[in-house]
Amino acid sequence: MNETEKVVTAAVLVIGDEILSGRTQDTNTNYIARFLAALGIDLREARVVPDVEEEIVAAVNALRARYDYVFTTGGIGPTHDDITADAIARAFGVGIDYHPEAMALLAARYSNPADFNEMRRRMARIPLGGELIRNSVSAAPGFRIGNVFVMAGVPMIMRAMLEDVAPRLKRGRVVTSVVIETRLPEGRIAAALAQIQSQHRGVAIGSYPFYREDGFGVQLVVRGREEAAVAAAAAAIEQAIRSLGAAPMRVARNGSRASEESS
Repeated sequence: MNETEKVVTAAVLVIGDEILSGRTQDTNTNYIARFLAALGIDLREARVVPDVEEEIVAAVNALRARYDYVFTTGGIGPTHDDITADAIARAFGVGIDYHPEAMALLAARYSNPADFNEMRRRMARIPLGGELIRNSVSAAPGFRIGNVFVMAGVPMIMRAMLEDVAPRLKRGRVVTSVVIETRLPEGRIAAALAQIQSQHRGVAIGSYPFYREDGFGVQLVVRGREEAAVAAAAAAIEQAIRSLGAAPMRVARNGSRASEESS
């Protein structure tokens, strides 16, 4: 990658007591990471904070100062513990009020105006200066203010919001990866990996041991933005595996494996 080419970075802030208590499993971070990777955006950090305004404000301000984008999930529903919008307004030092377009979107959902009660109207409160994020699932919008995108915690709704967010994001160069699997124990190849990494500084090499019913081994992942550099490091790893008397296997994106010795 050209040294002057800026990497686009992001962070995820997961908000909610239900995540920290274990009641709800966070699947949004994984989805966002994959979504951003396809756009060439590096997810550099993920945090989880409770439904406490001071902690949300502190985390938002720390993350938005450090990364190009921050994506928050959770806390924008109609109940008393949905305090994310207020916390974001406080983090940016702005007021918060009912957004006319958000009010119209939500009101249109209810055939009986009486059903659009005070608590449901809370979902139309947007920090001043915020731009709406469309929600094709339930109409209740998220919003963007500065470099912070505030989205729902419900996975289906969050994913719908991400589709509206995507056109607003700067793209980076997509990371290329190669996955090599071997039945060697991780410790046998660790020294060779360290040497290869020192010789191929333009890529990142990760080692991930596995244990299955048919035995153990390790997956070695090479990642980088220059395809030639990734290919060179991968070839060096495969040669190291062969020199240790084992067969390297490339793992395709669909999970299939093919031994290079037999291809």
